[in-house]
Amino acid sequence: MNVICSVSGGIAASVLLALSAPLQAADKPVQANDFINLFEKLSGKQPGIRKAHARGLCATGTFIPEQNAQFPSAPLLSGEELPVVMRFSVGGGNPGADERAPSTRGMAMQITLPGGSRHIFTGNNFPVFAGKDPQTFFGLLSTFLPDEQGNRDPQKTMQYAEENPSVKANLAWQQAAKTPASYANTDFYGLHTFFYALEDETPTKFRWHLVPDLGVKTLTEEQAQAKDNGFLAETIKQQLAESTVSYSLMATIGEPEDTNIDPSVQWPEDREQVRLGTVKLASAGGEQCTPINFDPNVLSAGFSPSDDPVLRMRSAAYAISFGKRLSGQ
Repeated sequence: MNVICSVSGGIAASVLLALSAPLQAADKPVQANDFINLFEKLSGKQPGIRKAHARGLCATGTFIPEQNAQFPSAPLLSGEELPVVMRFSVGGGNPGADERAPSTRGMAMQITLPGGSRHIFTGNNFPVFAGKDPQTFFGLLSTFLPDEQGNRDPQKTMQYAEENPSVKANLAWQQAAKTPASYANTDFYGLHTFFYALEDETPTKFRWHLVPDLGVKTLTEEQAQAKDNGFLAETIKQQLAESTVSYSLMATIGEPEDTNIDPSVQWPEDREQVRLGTVKLASAGGEQCTPINFDPNVLSAGFSPSDDPVLRMRSAAYAISFGKRLSGQ
């Protein structure tokens, strides 16, 4: 049962995905601020800090695009090397979150195109979201709230999962997760479905995935506990000094029968994989990420979001959180 505590930290890290207005949970409407209040109950109030993925590391680099037939004429993939700002993070709203724990790792990336337009990617190291929609996710988060004595009841979470099976795949992933050895050795999944088409082109349906070129590496519990709490920043800085840190940006091409709207369901493994380009890091550290609102609905020409309800409401959610962070709330 102790897995529920670690799982709650990982899932709660994604709470901003569920901020929207208004939604329906149980028998009353839920507003965006209700989610923020819930998150603060789970992680504590942290004025001026990101409400989720509070502990993070900014990095800069470049995106070297690769054109292909699935994304013809996409400005993002024009062949010109483009500047990148990335933010890696640990799940949860605690800026001092333990990096040795096998919890969520996040990634947000802003690519700036010529002329100033942007394309933003956000993802996590889990391949499925914790619920088919925001309402289901809100209900799951609510099961992690402690009682008056400060104790959580794992049975509430287990019962909720039985009643809401769309949370089960994420819970199973969290239970089996190990501590990532480095941000440079971690997979990141976009979770949501997007489309690409210019003018009269047939739309390409896809989900993206960022693959570390240094390979995926994790730590055993003993190896993780031997590390300092803040080892992730130093590890990637050392890797940058010793080798090339890069990622392959991949797109999984969907078939008509693959869900467009449910991020709790993975597409079949046999779907076509297309390489969009390479993200190469140049440095880690600094405050370049501070003024950026990493809204995954900010897309470059030709790209559009699906009707996934979790994806659709993230713009409003991120705007609320961004405003609170910059105003010291």
